[in-house]
Amino acid sequence: MQRNLPVRLGLAAVFTALFLTCQTGITQDLKSFEQRITTKVLPNGLTILICERPEAPVFSYSTFVDAGDVNDPSGQSGLAHMFEHLAFKGTEEIGTTDYAAEKVALARVEAANDAYEAEYRNPMGRDPKKLAELKKAFDEAQADAEKYVVPNQFTDVAERNGAHGLNAETGLDETMFYWSMPENRLELWAWLESGRLSDTVPREFYKERSVVLEERRMRTDSNPEGRLFEQLLATAYVAHNYGRSGVGWPSEVSQITATEAMNFHKKYYVGSNIVISVVGDVKAADAMPVLEKYFSKVPGGPKPLDMTTVEPKQFAEKSVVIKDPSQPIYVEGYHRPNYRSPDDAVYDAISDIMSNGRVSRLYRSLVRDQQIAAVAAGESPYPGEKYPGLFIFFAAPLPGHTSAQMATAIHKEIEKLKTSDVTDAELAMYKTRARADLLRGLADNQGLANALAEYQTRYGDWRELFNQLDRVDKVTKADIRRVAGEVFVASNRTTAEIDTQAPAAPQNNGGGKQ
Repeated sequence: MQRNLPVRLGLAAVFTALFLTCQTGITQDLKSFEQRITTKVLPNGLTILICERPEAPVFSYSTFVDAGDVNDPSGQSGLAHMFEHLAFKGTEEIGTTDYAAEKVALARVEAANDAYEAEYRNPMGRDPKKLAELKKAFDEAQADAEKYVVPNQFTDVAERNGAHGLNAETGLDETMFYWSMPENRLELWAWLESGRLSDTVPREFYKERSVVLEERRMRTDSNPEGRLFEQLLATAYVAHNYGRSGVGWPSEVSQITATEAMNFHKKYYVGSNIVISVVGDVKAADAMPVLEKYFSKVPGGPKPLDMTTVEPKQFAEKSVVIKDPSQPIYVEGYHRPNYRSPDDAVYDAISDIMSNGRVSRLYRSLVRDQQIAAVAAGESPYPGEKYPGLFIFFAAPLPGHTSAQMATAIHKEIEKLKTSDVTDAELAMYKTRARADLLRGLADNQGLANALAEYQTRYGDWRELFNQLDRVDKVTKADIRRVAGEVFVASNRTTAEIDTQAPAAPQNNGGGKQ
């Protein structure tokens, strides 16, 4: 009977059967989506994808800009991230009582900031009295510009019309904007979204710059784990921008200006560098003319040249030790190719087998069996995928255990990958999970919109979302052993750890009890 199937067939056979079921479903989904998706490249180079899905009277969208923290110019780290903050500040038409007057006021803010920064960084030494006067002038200019601001108007307009899940994200490789909305508000959305892409205003820029600095203090400076991973990347990379702080170095974030931000926007927020996907209860024949009307006003221009810096081969093991009165953590990273590598699916297989849940090798060995770690897992690629990244493994030792034990236990599991084949069940589970994850993603409008935009950007064809499964299917046990042997070697490894130290005892100046 059906309930006895796992007993009779064994785990490998069960997952193979599930794999075939998923494969059939995905093949059917691809044919279905090809009929539902309409693609158009506008004269300005912007690509629009519309996927008709009339199950509910709503739609979700994703705007995918092929620029992220890695594209920050030298000395201006944190610049791309600023547009995540400016995304909801409005446009020339929203968020202001009088844009003409506000524009003049913002120019005064910029001039005042330039004057203050010039004196603050005067190589001959700053004049405290003059600096105070310039700071006062800058604060007054900001206050004057604030008079024209209508706070949160962009968000209020969207939410009053049913927008849900409004968000923006800045990654190392991309910047994304997305939300869901009732289908009868499609034109309103097109007006809002096209406006913030083409009519961006650096409204309250310096206020948001302070917010970003506070984010950095919370996520990195005051967070031992954040500091550890920042130092791991800074040590592993000597040339490529993946080695820079994602949120930005404090001295650089504190200096970036609205003028620099708008220059960045002019270069990267052009039609040829943007893909917009819409998924939901929309008819392409009706919706495409509306979207073309609004998004055609996004400036055109050539797609920015890709980064040419290539991280050189690492020839020796590197290590970072942070002495801190916090929980010990151990992490190690190995350089690996980017997502275009023929072995990308092999890296995914290794990550799944080593790190995916309670059946993974690292969890079973370090957490369940040896009981030396509270958590043990891996991630690949890290910190991004557009350029060659790292395959990382990490573990948090339980009290009484050390980072050295974590390293030894992780290396033991890595050696098994190099010297013996993974089991039939492990490989079958990976392939089944890969297909199941894709199917789950296809069931959600927002998830599908995000995936379509990303794959259209990364591969030039959204169909690669489905074609990747052919590469998953071709992964073999021999591939896993080969890649593990090539990549997981000491000379390609960078390690970082927190060495827990007791807080320094308060000094006693010799006085008696107070």
